[in-house]
Parts: sequence; structure tokens; C-alpha cells
Amino acid sequence: MNLSDIDRRTVLKTLGSVAAGAVFSKYSLAAAPGAAAGKPFRGLFPIASTPFTQDNKLDFDCLNAEVSFCNRGGIPGLIWPQIASGWSTLSSSERFAGAESMLSAGKGGKTAIVIGVQTQDNDLPGAIAYAKHAAKNGADAICSLPPEGDSAAILAYYKAIGSATDLPLFVQTIGNMSVDSVVEMFRSIPTMRVVKDEAGDPLARVTELREKAGDKLAVFAGKGVRQMMDEMRLGFTGFCPVVGLADLFQQAWELYEAKRIRESFDMFGRIQAFSTVTNADRYVMVARGIFKETTKSRPTPGMGASTAAQAPLSEADKKVVRDALNAYLKPYLRG
Repeated sequence: MNLSDIDRRTVLKTLGSVAAGAVFSKYSLAAAPGAAAGKPFRGLFPIASTPFTQDNKLDFDCLNAEVSFCNRGGIPGLIWPQIASGWSTLSSSERFAGAESMLSAGKGGKTAIVIGVQTQDNDLPGAIAYAKHAAKNGADAICSLPPEGDSAAILAYYKAIGSATDLPLFVQTIGNMSVDSVVEMFRSIPTMRVVKDEAGDPLARVTELREKAGDKLAVFAGKGVRQMMDEMRLGFTGFCPVVGLADLFQQAWELYEAKRIRESFDMFGRIQAFSTVTNADRYVMVARGIFKETTKSRPTPGMGASTAAQAPLSEADKKVVRDALNAYLKPYLRG
């Protein structure tokens, strides 16, 4: 079933039920039926990596360890599976099982677990199935990349998945999705709370996006959060790097929010400096005890070269990363 085949009456009926059933706060999960209170959509929402065993099976222990790490480190949220998770390489059974495992591991924690529901080939029923599964298993929100198609088809898609459950919806933009199209979504989809903006130049358009949405739509930064100081200055309120140093990113955000701007700058500088250490980004999850020495990865389309094809690190390579972590970052690590 393609987007052009969406039953408009079914979509409108479901949207009406959602609108009649709840009045939604735009930033807080507390207003969403079934969602945990006290989990605001602000601060760090890193994208979880997807770990595999040596025989290419999803490693639930390591996947759950990412959840535990985020809870220990005071990370507000965690999103899986998205581009940095290699979502398109996962089977539906892996995605269902991984979501169940993470949601179970996150029960009782303060970290909001956001489940990605996008599919390949404009499979709307599949996306709805992921969304309903996420709701059934206690997710705090759902997130989706857009399907292929024009702005009308994309709007119809997001209306359909946004009305499939009462969960708050994160919309991830890519390509040439316009500010006006995002604002139209926000105005017509009661469950839409966040845009993870990666279309065009997000820094150049965030002010317009905030103004046209009346500052009621949370705008999250992606693209590796490499320009965090500017992103915070311009009004982004959420940040989506990968997990490895999410606790330091979170501290940079907290310091900025407390008007301790120079200290925030210094904290972000530590993240940037560490990333220049050879193999630091590749090995940090193991060095921090989140992944195992034996953890493998699959290719991650859209993320450049994959570690899956790279030569194994030597013990000397690993020592360089561990030494840098201990020498420069240890006093600031929470997780």
C-alpha cells in the first residue's frame, strides 16, 4: 500500500478520535495518555547505536546497556532505530524485539525512550504497526523519517502515523522539506511535539521555524551536533548526537541553560578535542563499558564509512583512547 492509497476517511476518523480524546501540551510528555510524567523534550536525545554479536545477531545486552548508561548519566531521552542506528539494515523482527528489550530495560527510569517507526518503500501499514507496537510496549514517543513523495504525501503519512497512537510524534526532516511544510504538519497533527531538523541548513532556518510555530514546537539538532554552541544560541532545545559522550553533551546544555556560557563552551570543547584522538569515536562505547570488545556493527547507510569494514584495532590503538578518556574526561563522566 502506497501513500496514494491512504484511505482518507480512516485517517480523518482516527485524527478526530485523537483530537477529541486529549488536549496535548507541546513540550511535556505528561499530557500524553500512557506516557510517563516528568520527561520533558529538552536536552540530549542521542541516537542509539545497534550492537551485534560475532554471529551477526542483535545483542540485547549491549542495546539495553545504552539505556542504562543514559539513565545513569541523566540523559533525558534516547532514540532507536534511526540513521545512525542503521535502521534500514534491520529486519522487522529485529526491530520489534529490539524495541521490546529497550523499553523493558527503561521501565522506571527517567530517560524517555523514543522508537523509530519509518519503513522502506513507503510502507505505511508497516510504520503504523511499529507505532502501535511501541505504544503497546510503553514507549514515551515515536519518531519517523519522511517517506518518498511530495509535500502532500509526506503530510498524509505523518498524519496517519501521528493519529495511529496517542504517543507524541517526532518528525525528522531531510532533503528539501520546507519550514512551511513542517509548520503545516505541526498545526494539523495534534501529537506532533518535536522536529529533528536536518533539512537544508538547520541553523539558517531555525529562527523562522520557531517564529512560525509560535515557539511551541521543540526543535532538535541532528547532523552529529557539531555546532552545539551556535545551536543553543539560536534556540534549539534538543540535541541528537550518538551515545558515547552524551553525558558531556548534556552537561554542556545544562551549563548553557544556567547562563554559565563559558563553562558550557569549555565542556563542548572537551567533546570536540576528544573526537580528534585517533579511533576515539570508534572505540568510546567499548572504553566506557557500554559495548563489549567483541561487539560488531553492520553498515550504516547515510553515515559514511562503516566500522564493519575497518581493520580491527590493536591493543595499542585501544590504549590511546582509554588513556585520553581517563586523562582528560574522567572527572566529567556521569555514565
